[in-house]
Amino acid sequence: MSLWVDKFRPRALDDLHYHEGLSARLKSLAASGDFPHMLFYGPSGAGKKTRITCTLRQLFGPGVEKLKIDQRVFLSPSKRKIEVNIVQSNFHLEITPSEAGNYDRVVIQELLKEIAQTQQVDLNAKQRFKGAAIHSPLERFCECIVDWTVVIINEADSLSRDAQAALRRTMEKYMSNMRIILCANSTSRLIAPIKSRCLLMRVAAPSDDEMQTVLTYVARRAYFDLPPEAAQEIIKDSGGNLRKAILVLEALKMQSPDLSGPLTIAKPDWETYCQKVAVLIVTEQTPARVMEIRTKFYELLSHCIPPTVILKTIAEAVVSQVDETLKAEIMHWAAFYEVRMRIGSKKIYHLEAWVVKVMSLYKQSFYQFDISEFS
Repeated sequence: MSLWVDKFRPRALDDLHYHEGLSARLKSLAASGDFPHMLFYGPSGAGKKTRITCTLRQLFGPGVEKLKIDQRVFLSPSKRKIEVNIVQSNFHLEITPSEAGNYDRVVIQELLKEIAQTQQVDLNAKQRFKGAAIHSPLERFCECIVDWTVVIINEADSLSRDAQAALRRTMEKYMSNMRIILCANSTSRLIAPIKSRCLLMRVAAPSDDEMQTVLTYVARRAYFDLPPEAAQEIIKDSGGNLRKAILVLEALKMQSPDLSGPLTIAKPDWETYCQKVAVLIVTEQTPARVMEIRTKFYELLSHCIPPTVILKTIAEAVVSQVDETLKAEIMHWAAFYEVRMRIGSKKIYHLEAWVVKVMSLYKQSFYQFDISEFS
């Protein structure tokens, strides 16, 4: 039994319920035969991976949905073993090099080079990439021995500078027999040479009306009617994240089959934990409190919550509790330490540094307020 977010996921570009112009453009590109390197970017839950999958299906047919997961081991220059999971079909391959941390350059160089060189053996690779039908037994045989034509790289904005430089060289060298599709939340952390070699596809977060259309469609597929009031509550809580909205809808349906009355949308445990950390920062600014918050940071990191998500969630919670004059400065330092966190290796240092900075700003503004009261 699968979750609704997977069970009712659109399989073709024609089945998508929003951004029709983008879907038409992707369909035209798939049919043209001149398919470039592409960069899909947009907020989490906007549907980037769904559109990539639908585009691949438009190119190669339903065979792209027959997936298997493999684990590859790479050796770093220091002979350290790096394990990376690979999702693959007969037509494409999907990797997340950022799983390798600082060794993502090794994954990019070795894996893509191997794929591209294997592709060069097949004379029909270019025709197959353009979507040509396979008819003769020889063509069928060639189709079986060809490894990959499209490589999807997830979390491309998390790649190190060295990995991005290696990717740029690969994109230039093997353009004739391999296409790369990048998936990222933002283009700000990608180097300019990569962006200039890709066709940029912005997948914006759906509007409230579009989200309501999708939720109504999912409810109809699940054989129940979704009250408009319940849909608005879910949309408000999801903040433009359609994946989260569908997950919340399924959870509420399990709790209250008729979805009537006041709905209580439960927050994830890690989000509640981040809210508690924000309260600790605002209520007391002492070294002992910093040590207490450090313990909670370790707890969140040990449960695989990304440090950037931790910083963003706590910063938003702190901003909602402080004076208007402090909000801009707190978010400025959150952005500052997020950049340093991506460059450095010890995430906990930068999380703590941000907490100490916020405590200093808060205490300083508090004393200034007290002095102005007595002057």
